[in-house]
Amino acid sequence: MPLFDLSLPELERYRPDVREPQHFDEFWRATIAEAREHEGEPMLADAGWNLPQLSIRDVIFPGYGGHPIRGWYVRPRGVQQPLPCVVQIAGYSSGRGHALDHTFWASAGVAHFVMDTRGQGAGWGNGGETADPVGHSTSAPGFMTRGIEDPRDYYYRRVTTDAVRAVDAVRMLPGVDEQRVFFSGASQGGGIALAVAGLVDGLAGVMADVPFLCHFERSLAITDAEPYGEIITYLSTQRGDRNAVLDNLSYFDGVNHAKRAGAPLLASVALRDQVCPPSGGFAAYNWYGAHGPHRPQTRMDVWHDNGHEGGSTHQLARQLQFVRSMLN
Repeated sequence: MPLFDLSLPELERYRPDVREPQHFDEFWRATIAEAREHEGEPMLADAGWNLPQLSIRDVIFPGYGGHPIRGWYVRPRGVQQPLPCVVQIAGYSSGRGHALDHTFWASAGVAHFVMDTRGQGAGWGNGGETADPVGHSTSAPGFMTRGIEDPRDYYYRRVTTDAVRAVDAVRMLPGVDEQRVFFSGASQGGGIALAVAGLVDGLAGVMADVPFLCHFERSLAITDAEPYGEIITYLSTQRGDRNAVLDNLSYFDGVNHAKRAGAPLLASVALRDQVCPPSGGFAAYNWYGAHGPHRPQTRMDVWHDNGHEGGSTHQLARQLQFVRSMLN
């Protein structure tokens, strides 16, 4: 596919004024505080895979509304001291997958927690096992417009809160060093990683690849690829709601969350990515940490000739280098 977004020099300077609600901080403080009222330690069970080098456990922890969210906790066997942990959430329409999908980080000596995404898991990958028990009003097929008429009901309020609560849960897991927790994701997971970066203090680092959910207004203007296309489909029938919808989406924009982040960041974009346009990723990156006392350490990896697959395993190798550099 051709290059279609801004040139790389323009992207590197791209720091747009993104729509931001007046009560953004109050909304999220109240949301997270309410979720944390549902106390409870994560419940662990053996996942049933007797691997000689790795321990894999099935985890249930309380997410938004106290709803049970599942995850995999993978750790190298025979290591007694608490380990740093990478928390990860999947891309759009995927879930936590199969337990055996997730052996890389533990093989590298780092604990790994893979959280499920409520209601997702049937689009690709190896499935998910967490329901979303909350209903929603009129929506287009998919997840992007579920509850879009009110930010309090929007689907990504629940998923983002689940991700914050996943970090809370990981910090209580046996064998995790709570001071050395990273958060990682690609596409949908990249957008959620930026949100977690803005909502959770004390992260050791954040890794956000080809991030979705960034600069909604521009992304909707330059691509109609799914999943952004779901919002366009919704607006094509709900013709009077556009401005209100964009206002509601601004509570979940990765750019607004990125402004409030303080953890070191490794990000990536792909210049031929029509699913998550690079200008959205650069907008979040160029605003990252802007509301803090100083800008944290950041790096953007650019994949010039790739689409939404981005750097794939090559980017994973860079993530390993990033995690090791933060730990050292």
